[in-house]
Amino acid sequence: MNNTNLVRGLVLMAIALIFGIGALNYTIGQFSRAGPGLFPLMVSCLLFLIGLVSVVRSRFVAVVPLSYNMKNIALVLLGLCGFALLSQYLNMILGIVFLVFCSSFAATSYSVVRNLKISAGLIAIAFAFQYGLGLQLPLF
Repeated sequence: MNNTNLVRGLVLMAIALIFGIGALNYTIGQFSRAGPGLFPLMVSCLLFLIGLVSVVRSRFVAVVPLSYNMKNIALVLLGLCGFALLSQYLNMILGIVFLVFCSSFAATSYSVVRNLKISAGLIAIAFAFQYGLGLQLPLF
């Protein structure tokens, strides 16, 4: 199993199954009156479908060898841990900026302007969640 496309599809399907099974612990409800488990179940089904398409597609496209870089994995994990710690103890805006700038070191090219645009977009989404949905996010 040295095919990136196949492994990507299988991992997406596994993640979808884990969260889909977890969503079944909540009330699903109906589309007219959705329960707390309906949205995660729908997202899990869509993710499973995308994974299934990736697995099928991997049989028809050229094999891409599977490779990974431990430095990039460590950078992304550092970004996630830094986001969690900064969001918990300072504020989420700093956490978002740290996550974007730290994780982007794992990319093939680094652009401060691109990172600022991504950070601004994620901060705007966080504000939309806070004010539009009423979520209690530690943005300040």
